[in-house]
Amino acid sequence: MRGQDRPGLKAAHRLAFLAAIWSGLMVLAVGASSADGPGITIVPRLTGAADPMSEVQTPPLARPVTDDVRRMRNYPEQPPVIPHSIEGYQLTLNTNRCLDCHKREFTEGSGAPMISVTHFMDREGQVLADVTPRRYFCTECHVQQTDAAPLVPSTFQDMNQIGRN
Repeated sequence: MRGQDRPGLKAAHRLAFLAAIWSGLMVLAVGASSADGPGITIVPRLTGAADPMSEVQTPPLARPVTDDVRRMRNYPEQPPVIPHSIEGYQLTLNTNRCLDCHKREFTEGSGAPMISVTHFMDREGQVLADVTPRRYFCTECHVQQTDAAPLVPSTFQDMNQIGRN
């Protein structure tokens, strides 16, 4: 077949691509340095004002909120936050400590909410007897609630509040 042994872009295409990137960088540099134009607004880094290669003191970890109060979701389909400490929980291929309380057969004794029925469906929509492997690692979607300050300011408004102003 044609081009079977030549993966990727051809040399001419690579040169054109690199030239386009270089010219874009030059425009950004000129735009940022010109005093007569609006230029580019530099967004402050989330890591602070320290030099990139300097030794920076690591800030302390945020404390987990452990009041066990279920938080309201901000938008439909948002995974709920974890309202308790998960320090020391084991999430491996063989063990999932979350399922000790949140699996259907254990919710009555633990008082924990049952995991969603969507966690028992495979990609084809077939309902399985146990949690599907793609939903097994809970912390891929669910995060622990902490007292951390937001990294950036938010002007988020709930859908119910938008029409009331």
